[in-house]
This record gives sequence, C-alpha cells and structure tokens, in this order.
Amino acid sequence: MASVARSAPLPDGSTLVADPEIVQRSRSLIKKILLSIPDAHKSCIYIETLKLNSSENEKLGVMASNIGIPPAPVLKNLSETFTLETGLERMSEGLQLHRALLTSVSPSLENIDKVAELQADIKDLVIQINKMLYQVKGETVVQPTPTPVALRLAGKFEAQVAAHLTLVQLQSFGHDVVRLLRCLDQSGEEETES
Repeated sequence: MASVARSAPLPDGSTLVADPEIVQRSRSLIKKILLSIPDAHKSCIYIETLKLNSSENEKLGVMASNIGIPPAPVLKNLSETFTLETGLERMSEGLQLHRALLTSVSPSLENIDKVAELQADIKDLVIQINKMLYQVKGETVVQPTPTPVALRLAGKFEAQVAAHLTLVQLQSFGHDVVRLLRCLDQSGEEETES
C-alpha cells in the first residue's frame, strides 16, 4: 500500500543530490518558513477580512493581477519531463520571487519585523537550493539578488492586499516545495538502501 503513494522513480540515479544534509537543511528551512507565515501575516495585516486560510482568497485573483503580483512557478513531481534540475531551478525562482515581492511591499507596511525574518529565511533556503543545483549541474550557481518587482500600490489597502496575497501564495508554493524536497529525501533513502 505504501508503494502506491510514492512518486515515480527518477529517470537517472546520477541526477540525485549527493548531500542528503542539504536536503534535510532545506526541508527544515521550508518548514520554518511555513510556520512563520501566519505570524508574519498577523503582524502586518490589519484588515480583518484578509485571512490566510480562507476560501475568499481565490476571489482576489483579479486584484493580484491589477497590483502586479506574478504567479509562482509551477512545481511538479520529478519525472522524465520535469527533471531535478528544472525542479530546483523553479524552487529557486519561486522563492526569489516571493522575497522580491516582500521587499517591494515592506515599505508600505507598518510592522515588518516578522516579514524581515521571513525574508532572511527565504534567502537562506535559496542558498541551500542553489547548493543542490550546483551538485546537479556541476557548475556554480550565482546567487542573484532578487529582481525588484514593481507593484502598483495606490494606497494602504492595496499594500495590505499585496502583502496578504504574497503570503498566501508563498504558503501554497511552500507546500509544493515541501512535497518536492520530500521526494528528493525519499529518493536519496532509496538509493542508499539499494
């Protein structure tokens, strides 16, 4: 029964991340980020109708587009068509996107301490992801500074919505990162068992 829930085998064992400690550190960091999101949300979002885990968030899609919040990259299970390298690149891109979004909206928020801590954790996770990418590619991955995202914030309400939607999207993306890292962790365990 447990084998039914496992992801498809990776196409090439040589593409696995060689250092399981980096995978474990990455898993710890993404868990820390996911646990920090509710506190960051509570500390900087004061509009009561903007709730982190609400079905109403889906209705704010048009507003996200109007404000200029780009969607996060899509993460999938590893396969022949979605390689480890692609997954790691998208993780890095998505985390950098969310860090840039938080950087862009922070000046419009009143209490940014928790948001700043979240940004630092995201930066640390990007470093770990890039280390794994280096192991896969065999070449140095330059740690880019987040590309600034120009959000259209007409006032405090838009800033609140932008921060809210960024945290909601980061939470969802973070869950996808957890799933992909779990797959890497299991793949590494399977490789050492055989």
